[in-house]
Amino acid sequence: MNHLRWGSCLRLEEIGSLRPIPFVARVGVLAVRLSKFVSVSAVLTAATLLPMAALTPDAPKALTAPRQRVETADYRVSGHLVRVDANGSRMSFPINLKARWFPGVLRVFIEIGTGSKTSANSSITSRVPAHILLEMRPGGPNVVKIAHPGDKSPVILPFDKWSNGPLGNGFSYEDLLEAQYFWAGQTALGEKKFGARDCDVVKSTPGAADMTHDAEVTSWLDHRIGFPVYVEKTLKDGTVKEFTYFGLRQNGGVWSASQVEVKIRGQAGSTLLMFDRGTPKANLALKDFAPAQLMHF
Repeated sequence: MNHLRWGSCLRLEEIGSLRPIPFVARVGVLAVRLSKFVSVSAVLTAATLLPMAALTPDAPKALTAPRQRVETADYRVSGHLVRVDANGSRMSFPINLKARWFPGVLRVFIEIGTGSKTSANSSITSRVPAHILLEMRPGGPNVVKIAHPGDKSPVILPFDKWSNGPLGNGFSYEDLLEAQYFWAGQTALGEKKFGARDCDVVKSTPGAADMTHDAEVTSWLDHRIGFPVYVEKTLKDGTVKEFTYFGLRQNGGVWSASQVEVKIRGQAGSTLLMFDRGTPKANLALKDFAPAQLMHF
């Protein structure tokens, strides 16, 4: 899931205006003229290569927009979380999210309601409705808390459960944290096309201190706005998850996707996160993420 946002070159016309070097009979003068021609050719070659190099920024530059999107998050959104099973049956659950970046920590509060259009053939076994609080600290500990109706208090979810989610292993709790943009291992893989979009591709790998079930995450970021259009996650057990972002839009200066679909490679079915409406600047405060909110159903 993605949280809601996005060298100087020589002027060829000036170089092209240089007059051709006339023929000079004397060898000494000819050598001088040729040396000038070689230097101009070298500059012209460099001028044609510089724009090509600019298309492939380094990883920190490519990650500027995704990191800024997390570190300025302050939004509410509502929509549906839809599970499509291998047999084609669909289950839709209302979902509300609110997120705010506080100094050094991103807090995401998720409310998942009772499902509709349920099917007896569905493989969903997770308990819903549920309230979930995610806390992501770049370079520090992350925390997942969860509560269901009837619970006496929220439960801190153990790390070995992070790779699951409220509807199974489609959108896991860990997928909603987007911690990969802050990992120490970042490698730029150049610019590639994804559909009609030019993207900067970055591979992120966790450090020894990063608590994650991901072995690596490769992100295709729109070259113009820095928003992901496709993300591929390889888990440590070899599972590959493919996230595709649809309907990129800007509201109040904040970029978002209207829908995110995740598929597990080699398996039928998918999970959809669909957003109907939202507020990009919600002015949230700490009280909006208090433990009492988790227990209020």
